[in-house]
Amino acid sequence: MRIKFYAHACFRLEAMVNDRSSTSGELTRTISIITDPYTPSVAQFDPVGETADIVLMSSGNDRFHSDYTQIPGDPHIINALDIGSAGLTVEGIRIQSFPNRENKSEDAADNAMYGVYLDGITLVHMGDAGHLPAPEQIRFLADQVDVLLALVGGPPTITLDDLDRFIAAVKPRLVIPMHYYNSRGVLNILPVTAYTDRYPPEQVTWLDTSEMEITPATLPEIMQIVVLQQSR
Repeated sequence: MRIKFYAHACFRLEAMVNDRSSTSGELTRTISIITDPYTPSVAQFDPVGETADIVLMSSGNDRFHSDYTQIPGDPHIINALDIGSAGLTVEGIRIQSFPNRENKSEDAADNAMYGVYLDGITLVHMGDAGHLPAPEQIRFLADQVDVLLALVGGPPTITLDDLDRFIAAVKPRLVIPMHYYNSRGVLNILPVTAYTDRYPPEQVTWLDTSEMEITPATLPEIMQIVVLQQSR
């Protein structure tokens, strides 16, 4: 799986999947997924400008997480809130939804974390979750998550204390921070160091690139945090 960080909570995931419909003899093909695309004029990050097979959104009405109109082509547009408890399979990709809310106010917006199962790797995107996930969600995910795209900017999303509790319970092997302060953006949220400073330096890797490639064989045995550079 190749992971590319655009900005905020927006990533590109690419992986090979089996192509059972192929008539050309090709048994696999590359599938691309873009997660939680922001509205460029609102978030103040550059447009994504790349095509994808699937656009996954944690909700359908958050301008920082759901602007699929900026993605060229004709991708499948999937609102994770519309995925039932049984999950969904699109283009050979299995997707599971885990509903949450943005913050603790009465008028907080609904959204959903989502799990994507591809290339032998289970990846969970935390969407815009403002709460510690429900106990039944944690039980479902425990020891199942290989890669967690983690909200580390603090309120109005999940607090760092609750994020640590979630990570301790779920035990992902790789954590990639997202949704944190950037000088180009407009949100006054925590910098990524507010999260990484909670862990020993040897558990944190800082890359000077926006992309990384992982396989089941290269996943770390002990949880590692990898900070990618924003590309937009």
